[in-house]
Amino acid sequence: MKLKRYLAAGLFVLLLLRGSAFAQTTPVADTGRMFSLEDLEGIVFRHHPIVKQAALLSDVARAHVLQSLGYFDPALKAALGRKLFGNTEYYNNWGGELKVPLYVAGADLKVGYDRNVGTYTAPETRTGTDGLTAIGLSIPLGQGMLIDARRSTLWQAKAMVNYAEADKVKQINGVWFDAVKDYWNWYYAYREYMLVKEGVDLAMKRFRAVSSQTLMGDKPPIDSIEAGITVQDREIQLAKSVIEVQNAMLILSNHLWNENGVPLELPLNAVPQEVDQDLHLPDRNLLDTLLGQADRQHPELVKLRAKGDQLDIERRYRQELLKPKVNISGALLSTRRDFGSHVPDYYDFNWSNYKVGVEFAFPLFLRSERGKLKEVKIKQQQLSYDLVQSGREISTTITASYNSLTAYKSQMTVQIQSINNQQLLLNGELQKFDLGESTLFLINSRESKLIDMKIKRESIISGYQKKLAELYYKAGTRQPQYL
Repeated sequence: MKLKRYLAAGLFVLLLLRGSAFAQTTPVADTGRMFSLEDLEGIVFRHHPIVKQAALLSDVARAHVLQSLGYFDPALKAALGRKLFGNTEYYNNWGGELKVPLYVAGADLKVGYDRNVGTYTAPETRTGTDGLTAIGLSIPLGQGMLIDARRSTLWQAKAMVNYAEADKVKQINGVWFDAVKDYWNWYYAYREYMLVKEGVDLAMKRFRAVSSQTLMGDKPPIDSIEAGITVQDREIQLAKSVIEVQNAMLILSNHLWNENGVPLELPLNAVPQEVDQDLHLPDRNLLDTLLGQADRQHPELVKLRAKGDQLDIERRYRQELLKPKVNISGALLSTRRDFGSHVPDYYDFNWSNYKVGVEFAFPLFLRSERGKLKEVKIKQQQLSYDLVQSGREISTTITASYNSLTAYKSQMTVQIQSINNQQLLLNGELQKFDLGESTLFLINSRESKLIDMKIKRESIISGYQKKLAELYYKAGTRQPQYL
């Protein structure tokens, strides 16, 4: 009967070995080419479509500046009108003007030529057959002297260049932060897989040893059954880890593109970089540096300040509209058509031949202008509150991220000590088992606990690295080097 029990146990062992599917094949490479954060950085910043899209924000802003400069482009216009009825030439009018907007004082330089002849041409516009040439200026003495619509538009467009640059930095930092988080999620999934696979290998090795001892009669059949159940339980964990690694690799591949804009996939033989379990906590000076840098250069604050500059320009323009319109224009006249022919002095440009004009306009209540000015001032006040609150929130999140790093460092120290102590317990339990003073259940329990603690260690490393990247991201920049 005893021999039959041994034979039955041996048959059970063979069935377990043949049914161990995951121990035979695992669709994740254990060794391969290391894919580091530096490799990821090179691909993301060169080829990621969102990074390329963000670079266009500055180009759009500069295009708006160029468009605003169009208000200062010289303009040439001409008009011709003639009426001939019967044998009478009612009028024959031809006029041309070159208008050059000046950046200073809202003035316009005008060079024109008019030739108005004919029987019924108005006396005040009639000229001789040679026509009249005019050179003059149009200058606003009231509204529009300090700032006008075209200068306001140009200055606001220039202010929005800084806004666009900050928005570009924000988007690129966001893309990189997401990529870093996905990288460390892959790192954790891979390290978990390796530890679980190591546990499967240890359980399988022990299972075979116990099975051999069972066939020899040194161990009871129940031990081989328990060892086989441990193998199966860990193989189930391994199957779950394999899927998690594959999914993590797929998610990380979202950030991989080639120079032609074709999406790439992370190779199956790619492995994450090695990380020292001795976490290097940044010193307090780095926190102070990041806080100061965020106060000056954080994209959100830069965007708000650029918006503030834009509103300040708008306020100045709206205040200018409260002034009355007082426009004066003047031009010197001459019959000269060129500078090569002789023209009498009394027909040349001098102070005795001129035309002037004055224009005045002023709304009596200014309700539209005052309402718009009040609206702009309210927006400025709202923006100032937003700027203060955003600055405080940014400072708080930076400090909170740094404090989290300190917590991770403390957890890591305790975790390493716990792993070392658990390893001592496992070694001691193995020695007792060899002497027949322990059970396979206790060994498997302590070994599973050790694997779980090592997985927890990798989780702390992954969480620390993500929090370190978050520290720089919250400061509006990105990590210069990786620990």
